[in-house]
Amino acid sequence: MDEVSAPAAAEGGGLRRFLRRLASSKAELEAEELQRSTGGEGATPIGECKERRQSCVAGTLRTVTLRPRGGAPALEAELYDGTDVINLVWLGRRKIAGIDPGRRLRAEGLVSVQDGRKVMFNPRYELRDSS
Repeated sequence: MDEVSAPAAAEGGGLRRFLRRLASSKAELEAEELQRSTGGEGATPIGECKERRQSCVAGTLRTVTLRPRGGAPALEAELYDGTDVINLVWLGRRKIAGIDPGRRLRAEGLVSVQDGRKVMFNPRYELRDSS
């Protein structure tokens, strides 16, 4: 009986996943994929990061903009991992090679909250393959 029930359970699970994928939006599927890959990199999901704690996060850069802060240049990048968004800010920088929208990135630093949004200033980072 165990031999019959195991394959049947696997088929049922596969069918359930297939039907769920058909009913899910593209954004939901991308968020799930990002969450799986982030977990594989040993990073903390951004949604679980606490203020004033050192954290390691990983995800995909959505936007990269140059915004002055206090009269000095600052490069800001929005990192998304499927659970939440965190702004990465490099003070005194106008451009960093490889920091471009769509790029996968892993970053470490102290998490702050400004205007209700999570922010990490001058994080250590590692560029990842975009695939």
